[in-house]
Amino acid sequence: MTPAARQSQHAPELREAARHLSRRRFLTVTGAAAALAFAVNLPAAGAASAAEFDAAQLTDDPFTLGVASGDPQPGSVLLWTRLAPAPFQPDSGLPAARVTVQWEVARDESFRRLARRGTATAHPEFHHTVHVAVDGLDEARVYYYRFRVGRWVSPTGRTRTSPGQGSGVSALTIGVVSCQRYDQAYYTAYRHLAEDDVDLVFHLGDYLYEYPVTSVGGARAYPAGTLPDVLNRETVTLEDYRLRYALYKSDADLAAAHAAHPFIVTWDDHETENNYADDIPESGGSPEEFLIRRAAAYRAYWENMPLRRPQQPDGPDLQLYRRLHWGRLAQFDVLDTRQYRSNQAYGDGWQFPGPESEDPTRTLTGDAQEQWLIDGWHRSRALWNVLPQQVTFSRRYNSTMLPSQVSMDSWDGYPASRERVLAGADAAGIENLMVLTGDVHVHFGLDIKRDFADPDSPTVGTEIVATSIASGGNGSAKPANWATNMAANPHMKFYNGLRGYATVALGRESARADFKTLAHATTPGAPVTTAASFVTEAGAPGLKPA
Repeated sequence: MTPAARQSQHAPELREAARHLSRRRFLTVTGAAAALAFAVNLPAAGAASAAEFDAAQLTDDPFTLGVASGDPQPGSVLLWTRLAPAPFQPDSGLPAARVTVQWEVARDESFRRLARRGTATAHPEFHHTVHVAVDGLDEARVYYYRFRVGRWVSPTGRTRTSPGQGSGVSALTIGVVSCQRYDQAYYTAYRHLAEDDVDLVFHLGDYLYEYPVTSVGGARAYPAGTLPDVLNRETVTLEDYRLRYALYKSDADLAAAHAAHPFIVTWDDHETENNYADDIPESGGSPEEFLIRRAAAYRAYWENMPLRRPQQPDGPDLQLYRRLHWGRLAQFDVLDTRQYRSNQAYGDGWQFPGPESEDPTRTLTGDAQEQWLIDGWHRSRALWNVLPQQVTFSRRYNSTMLPSQVSMDSWDGYPASRERVLAGADAAGIENLMVLTGDVHVHFGLDIKRDFADPDSPTVGTEIVATSIASGGNGSAKPANWATNMAANPHMKFYNGLRGYATVALGRESARADFKTLAHATTPGAPVTTAASFVTEAGAPGLKPA
C-alpha cells in the first residue's frame, strides 16, 4: 500500500489536525484531542453520563476472545477480557454503551474459595475491553479467575502473583514467544505452551501483522469465505487494528495459552508497521500522518493486551518499557526498541557497517530508556538480570569474509547503543545478564561478548532468541545459511529455523534454556520436540550443552 493510499483511509479531520500541529504532541493539544477521538485517555463524558447496556439482553456469548492476565506483582494481578459477541464486526456486536462486568478471583479452580470479587466497566471507547488490577492477594500464589456478563460466564484463567522483592525464591520457569503471523501457519506451538509447566510467558513482539488476510486465512487454507473481507486489507485505522486483534485472539490455541499463564508483553514493529523507527514510516510519508497511524496502533495494542494503567497510551505515545521482579532471583527490564530509535542506517536491511551506522549519537532505546535501564542495574539485587526485548542483541555476520554485512534493524545497526548498554552493565557489576529476543523467526543461542571483534573477549552474558510461533511457515531445522552463520559467528552456539518457542528455567546455581520446535506448522497437530538444551552457570556466563 502506498503512503497516499494509507493517508486516504484516515478521516479528513484527522489529516487536517496532523498537518497543523507539531509531530509528537499533535494528538494531545487542545482541539486535536477532540478531532482525534480515539486519542483521549478516558472515555468521553465519563461513566456517569454514558448509557448503560442491559446485559440481560445479550443473546450471544460475549467472551469469544477469551481471557488473559499479565504483569504479575507481589499480591497483585492484572486481568483482561474483551466483550465481543460478534468479533468481526466493527462494533463487536455491542451498542455504544457501557457494560458492567463482574469478575472473580479464587484460590481453587472450582471457585469455592474466593479471594476477591468485584465489578468493572467495559467502555465502548475502549472497544469494551476490561483491565482489572486485583490487589490484596497473597504473594507467590496461583489463582484462578473468570468474568460474568448477564447469564454468560467466561472461560477460566489461571494466573499467579510474584514473590516479594526480598523473597529468596529459588526457581522460576518462563516461556519465550514471538512473531505469530496468523496467515502463515497454525498456532500449534501455543497449544503445547498452554500445557507446559511455566510460571510466566514473555511475548517479545509481532503479536499481530499489518498485512491483509484473505478469506482462506493464507497458509491455513480454510474453505473459501471463512474469514470476512474486512480483514483483507492492511491495518491503518483504529478499526483495522481492532479487527485484526479480534482475528488473532479468536484462535483457540492462543486463547488457551493466555488462559493458562500470565503474559508479560512488549511490541516490535508489525503491531504498527514493518520496520518503522520512531515517527518514521517504512515506505515514506510525513511523520505527522504516520503518528496518526501509530496512535491507532498503540491504542488498539493497549486495549487488547493485559497491561496496567501506567501503560495506557497518550495519543501516539505509550511507555511500554517497565521493570518487574521475581523475588531476589530475577529482575526483568522489559525494553521497547522501536518507539524511540534512530532511523535505520543505510536504508535498512543487511549492509556493511560504516560511519552512518557507527555514529555514536545513534540510539536504539532513546536516551531516557537507556538511562532508566542502567540506573535500574545499579540498584538491582537480583541474581539474574533479564532483558526481554525485540531485536538480536549479539553481533551476527552473514559471511565468513570480512568485512561482513550486518542487520541495520538489529543492535548491529546501532553498535554505539549496544556498547553503552554493555558498559553500563559492567559498571553496575551485573554478572548474570540474560537477553531474551524475538523478531528473526529462528532459534539462536548466543554468548554475549564484551567485544565481539575479539573472539577471546570475555563472555558477559547469554542471549536466547526464540523462534516464531507461526511467521515464516514451517521453516527448517538447518536453513540455507546455517553453516555460514555458525562459522562466521563463533559465539553462536545454536541455530534452528523451525517454528516453536523457548523455555528458560532460572535457578540459584544455573539457568537452563530449552529450544522447543515443531516439525510442521502449516497444518495443525504437530508434536513438540526439544531440539537442544543449554545451561549457563551463575557467575560464569556462557552457554554449554545440557
